[in-house]
Amino acid sequence: MDHIAILNKSWNLLGKILSGEKTIESRWYKFRRAPWNKIFAGETVYFKNSGEQITVRAKVDKVLQFSDLSEQKVKEILDLYHLQIGIPENKVSEFVAQFRNKKYCILVFLKSVQKIVPFEISKKGFGVMSAWLCVDDIEEIKIE
Repeated sequence: MDHIAILNKSWNLLGKILSGEKTIESRWYKFRRAPWNKIFAGETVYFKNSGEQITVRAKVDKVLQFSDLSEQKVKEILDLYHLQIGIPENKVSEFVAQFRNKKYCILVFLKSVQKIVPFEISKKGFGVMSAWLCVDDIEEIKIE
């Protein structure tokens, strides 16, 4: 399966992924949604900033999922993985506060990150606010 992760451009996450500063893509949800139970080691994640083309590809090294989160569990996850997620030490408490009401966390460990020739995709059928798409093959939604 192929995955498309749509990122907030203002956070410069693509730059952090490309530089190796960010080696884990994290998703925090109140309800289970993609990629929960839909992403596995060996699959491919394509990355794009919202409103832009896909420009980066990575392989999934491993996936960790956490449910029934509490503020304490959020803190424990961030204490362990904040640097790999791309969160500086001095910002951890802000992110604990931001995620404390979330119930689910997915950590996608990345490897073989590479910049690719940019391309557009069609999000038709996924919903305009979707920030993670799962498809059998990226070619299904690629716009030539």
